[in-house]
Amino acid sequence: MATIDITQQSFAQTLEDNSIVFVDFWAAWCGPCRMFAPTYGAAAERHPEITFAKVDTEAEQALAAAANITSIPTLMAFKDKTLVFSQPGALNATGLEEVIQAVKNLDMDKLRAEAGHQHA
Repeated sequence: MATIDITQQSFAQTLEDNSIVFVDFWAAWCGPCRMFAPTYGAAAERHPEITFAKVDTEAEQALAAAANITSIPTLMAFKDKTLVFSQPGALNATGLEEVIQAVKNLDMDKLRAEAGHQHA
């Protein structure tokens, strides 16, 4: 599956409709963003069960601000509508694959239980 472009209007619905969503915050003028794009696109093709989205931070400044994006590219991963990974900087293919596998293998029930214990 190819990457999809999301906007402030479609962001919440994208998280609602998909169990795992990776989001690449980027800009056309950003060299590292342009270098990361083929790696991200290739991962999207290898993992059609995951939604790979892109947010143009120039066009979607309010969404980038709401996500506290301070440097680009920034990669975020959501599982069951919960942010489980956020890191600025371009990953190489191996690093991206490691993050994808870690998110896929994440036990959300266990994570929520641990979070509940921390708040108690």
